[in-house]
Amino acid sequence: MEYKHIIKTVEPGSIGDELEIRPGDRLLSINGQEVRDVFDYHYLIDDPLIQLVIEKPDGEEWELEIEKDPDEDLGIGFENGLMDDYRSCSNKCIFCFIDQLPKGMRPTMYFKDDDSRLSFLQGNYVTLTNMKDEALERIIHYHLSPINVSVHTTEPELRCMMLHNRFAGRLMDQLARLYEAGIRMNGQVVLCKGINDGAHLKKTIEDLARFMPMMESLSIVPVGLSRFRAGLYPLEPFEKADAKDVLDLIEGFRERFYEEYSTHFVHASDEWYLLADRPLPKEEDYDGYVQLENGVGMLRLLHEEFTEALGGSYKAPQGFHRLTIATGCLAAPFLEKLAADFNRRYPDIQIGVRAIKNRFFGERITVSGLLTGQDIMEQLKDVSLGEKLLLPVNVLRSGEDVLLDDIHVSDIEKTLQVPVRIVQSNGQDLLRALLFQ
Repeated sequence: MEYKHIIKTVEPGSIGDELEIRPGDRLLSINGQEVRDVFDYHYLIDDPLIQLVIEKPDGEEWELEIEKDPDEDLGIGFENGLMDDYRSCSNKCIFCFIDQLPKGMRPTMYFKDDDSRLSFLQGNYVTLTNMKDEALERIIHYHLSPINVSVHTTEPELRCMMLHNRFAGRLMDQLARLYEAGIRMNGQVVLCKGINDGAHLKKTIEDLARFMPMMESLSIVPVGLSRFRAGLYPLEPFEKADAKDVLDLIEGFRERFYEEYSTHFVHASDEWYLLADRPLPKEEDYDGYVQLENGVGMLRLLHEEFTEALGGSYKAPQGFHRLTIATGCLAAPFLEKLAADFNRRYPDIQIGVRAIKNRFFGERITVSGLLTGQDIMEQLKDVSLGEKLLLPVNVLRSGEDVLLDDIHVSDIEKTLQVPVRIVQSNGQDLLRALLFQ
């Protein structure tokens, strides 16, 4: 098979730039070996002395010898980040959110990835069910870590049912092989009421704890249920009492693990604490925020960063000002508390926090990351928003200024007749936005 690794970007001042590698060039080999994908590439360029063969657009081949530090990158990026075709998921998980999307959305929204290479590159969570033994051996051979694993349950029959995949029951054997090879791992459980909670969750935590310290952390997140579930497996939303039970179980383990291993290991996502109406854990209880990408500790980190920034020397604009923050229903009370802290320091800036109900996906979806432009515009069209509207960055698709329903930020500005400021997920940027900076 011929691999066409077309170079898309070259960082200025990088090794690739100094060697006059340019976008449009094609990587043919490294150290005489054909490069199949990103696994091969990262492994081969780790050598301090490497030989690259590059083909220029006119067909001329360049042989380049490079001497560098072992962990030094070449500064080149490829048209395809994986340097190979993306591998789609063959599972039919009972909780899959993509199966709960309505028809008519952008085609890329319906692509299910379960590619282990994305776990290594971007931190994506993979089930390992779509991974052949050869791919697992490549991870071990190249010693690529961490690998982030969507566990959901460690009971073979239950996992096969939840993922609707007859190979899903091999998980513990796969994790054991990674553990023995010294591959670092993180785990994730999407919790479904009456399915993998209670005694099943207890067993999952106990089973995965046996792989510490290579299994570095485990997050527990509640299933997201949209209104587009006709014909899908019947699932129920978690209520306040359920959230309290989940937290009681998790926190019992956290105390024990910290006493024995100096790590809390298992973490509940922020939604559980908000739903149970319980205080968030202290910052030191998040073990360095090891599961931020799963919504574990994001609100605590925001609070700590915002509080620290609020104690700084930021100056407020002169005069009286008004603005509005729009967010999901779950986080709105939390942001109202931050706004109250802000007003004690800056009383001349009035902040309105608006909780946007998710009518597009259904009001069971309460997180801001699944808000749509049409819901924001419809629910704010008759609201006096002040001088600007703040939206969290997670309402946007990664790297774009468009929301999940293809509504652009400019569309919201035009409809609501107010400037929109996208706030990054840190407390300093939130404070600057509130101060019109």
